Amino acid sequence: MLNILGSPQRACDGWTRRQMLQAGGAGLLGLSLPKLLAAEANQPASAARAKNVIFLFLFGGPSQLETFDLKPDAPSTIRGPFQPIASRTPGLKICEMMPQLAAVSDKFCVIRTMTHQYNDHSSGAHYIQTGRPWQVPLGGGFNATEKDWPTFGSVVDYLDERTPSAAKRDMPGFVYLPNRLGHLQTYSSRLDRPGQYAGWLGRGYDPLATAIRKRSDTDNPFYRDCTDEELDFSIQGLSLNEGLSLDRLQQRRSLVEEFDVVRRAVDTSRPETAYDQFRQRALSLVSSEKVRTALDIRRESAATRDRYGRHLFGQSTLLARRLVEAGTRFVTVAWDAPDGYSWDSHTHSDDVKKHLIPGLDQSLSALLVDLDERGLLDETLVVCLGEMGRSPKANANWGRNHWSMLFPAVVAGAGVHGGMVYGTTDKDAGYALDHSTSPEDLAATIFERLGIDPEQRIFDAQRRPVPLVEGGHVIRDILS
Repeated sequence: MLNILGSPQRACDGWTRRQMLQAGGAGLLGLSLPKLLAAEANQPASAARAKNVIFLFLFGGPSQLETFDLKPDAPSTIRGPFQPIASRTPGLKICEMMPQLAAVSDKFCVIRTMTHQYNDHSSGAHYIQTGRPWQVPLGGGFNATEKDWPTFGSVVDYLDERTPSAAKRDMPGFVYLPNRLGHLQTYSSRLDRPGQYAGWLGRGYDPLATAIRKRSDTDNPFYRDCTDEELDFSIQGLSLNEGLSLDRLQQRRSLVEEFDVVRRAVDTSRPETAYDQFRQRALSLVSSEKVRTALDIRRESAATRDRYGRHLFGQSTLLARRLVEAGTRFVTVAWDAPDGYSWDSHTHSDDVKKHLIPGLDQSLSALLVDLDERGLLDETLVVCLGEMGRSPKANANWGRNHWSMLFPAVVAGAGVHGGMVYGTTDKDAGYALDHSTSPEDLAATIFERLGIDPEQRIFDAQRRPVPLVEGGHVIRDILS
């Protein structure tokens, strides 16, 4: 059973209009007057090409040599077990296990030259989902902290809350599917990976997330298949057909309001207006027929569900399309697995060949075609990547180790040029020869497509104005 999780907490309030104008006029924020006014009003500084974003996060790190950067002429210890096939994109030969993506490559751009120096899952997960390095040193931890930089969706939700249209929103602004990243893992203690939360921005901007129970059968991870019972994307305990009437919901609202009176008396540090805003928003969402309808994946035809794949990633990707179609601004779909590894293929098991690569091929191609057929691809930015790649030299079991120096990203929609390859790599797919692309560059591009100035300032936990992106540049060459 999948249920919505959310915990509205403290948010960072900004300066007053007078303080903003005084600081800007004194040159303290490094903003021109137009940018200052845009920041104060939280309005986009440029026209938005994307209304929403679907961010497919392939946790564990897929191998570039087994997906979008095959090197058939490399030595046998490097080139990998799969053969390349032609695609509809000149110069792009991809894995023979991805024929559906090859057939629709004119709809997406492959950035072959993503790179960073954080060769660790948690550090990489934070960096890729926020555009900022994790403040925890390598090896210093695995779990999210309140000091983390806010994830993309949380920033978008935060800025959207400060626009005139915020009161009219009837869908959650940011949703994380199908689970908090790390919550499926079967270690002795559950992991809670960084990069998926609002961090210092405040827990009120954490994503609404679905939650799936761990399977007892670890021999059949969710990336193989799922039953409809496991894929009930409803708000657990709040479905009207489970006996919760609107009258009972209103009674529950009254109990919450009574509790709030006591809570405010104790917690005088919480901004009352912000908390009221979050509470009202949460109540409206759980009682919304539109939200329940969007989460009901069984409304899709059997053919459409088969098209995306009857596994957890495929059905979650389909749900992401349903959510953005209904009005959600940012949806992240994380590829996680009960074994804790997913794409972390130190051992090249049959799962890579039989499930992981074919599952990605099926779900990503289905999403792009589906969005295009519905007229949504022009206004939806699709980003698909892992937090790292894999080492060029394979180990004895034909697995590959961590390699953050080079890995691919697939980007599509919202004015991204389809049928394009960006960046050239060396003969072993180990390093970029040109157009090295950082997580900051990717972050700047995502914000720019949404009409948000990447240099716009928000206020951190110490009330200091900080830019959304620092040191990154919009990847103009891939955009129209």
